[in-house]
Amino acid sequence: MRPTRTLLLTRREVAALLSLDECIAAVENAFRLYGEGKTSPPGILGIHATNGGFHIKAGLLKIGRTYFVAKANANFPQNIQRFGLPTIQGIIMLSDAENGYPLALLDSMEITILRTGAATAVAAKYLARPESNVVTVCGCGNQGRIQLRALAKVLPLERLYAFDQDAGSARQFADVMSSEIRLTAQAVRDLQSAVRDSDVCVTCTPAKEYFLKKEYVKPGTFIAAVGADHAEKQELDPQLFVSNKIIADILEQCATIGDLHHALQAGLVTKENVHAELGEVVAGKKAGRTSQEEIIIFDSTGMALQDAAAAAVVYEKAISVGKGMIVDFAN
Repeated sequence: MRPTRTLLLTRREVAALLSLDECIAAVENAFRLYGEGKTSPPGILGIHATNGGFHIKAGLLKIGRTYFVAKANANFPQNIQRFGLPTIQGIIMLSDAENGYPLALLDSMEITILRTGAATAVAAKYLARPESNVVTVCGCGNQGRIQLRALAKVLPLERLYAFDQDAGSARQFADVMSSEIRLTAQAVRDLQSAVRDSDVCVTCTPAKEYFLKKEYVKPGTFIAAVGADHAEKQELDPQLFVSNKIIADILEQCATIGDLHHALQAGLVTKENVHAELGEVVAGKKAGRTSQEEIIIFDSTGMALQDAAAAAVVYEKAISVGKGMIVDFAN
């Protein structure tokens, strides 16, 4: 008998059904399956638009049953100021990969935010020094908050430096997060001093010119470059990729739209200089950190398998507890 229902799930419902811990576990498993060669490479399509753009990310993931996911997201950085709308908006379609039936349509915003933070947590688990307790977060919006919460799940964080072009946002971020996570927090304008005192640095901004310079970074630092998911975006000095360990979420994707793209374009490195994809490290096929002194860069452009893993958790929990509106698109 063919399936006869599709679930519609709002952002509020998704948020209620997916915890950060669940998302981290699901995303780690997705990277492991990909690293073990048990799932096909995901795909991406980007479309430019005035003042922003759209991308579609799609992939297959077998976790019990085989799911297909396609996420269509819009990214318009000026939305808040111009229209009072979120920067990121979109929809995730989750389908049964055995017969193509659409199982669910979900608001994508919560999953996008959570799975991006989850990827950083997974990368930090394998690539940061285990004792890392000082972090600089560049970009103090929704993603910055999730990045910090996710890192606190895997590292013994004690001190935070908050950096943002908007000094008020940095101060508010430091105040709120210091209370939530119970660490010492300080808003900073001197990024160099903050990063030099940090074990971990996360960049999650819409910057189009790099601001994290090579000379800011001390030996042993783990860098999660999260903001660049478009060829025009850039957060890291391309020189940082020279002689440091590079880990990509998806190599071909990072070479096209990640911070790695700029280092390749400048001729400073080649794809052969990339040590591994994160899935290879999680699967144990390649080493992660091998010394206390090496600087490791995780270029995180966001892969569809992260969305598939998170969406599957949401869908299966929604079915089990009876959440969501049911529609039949075939009628």
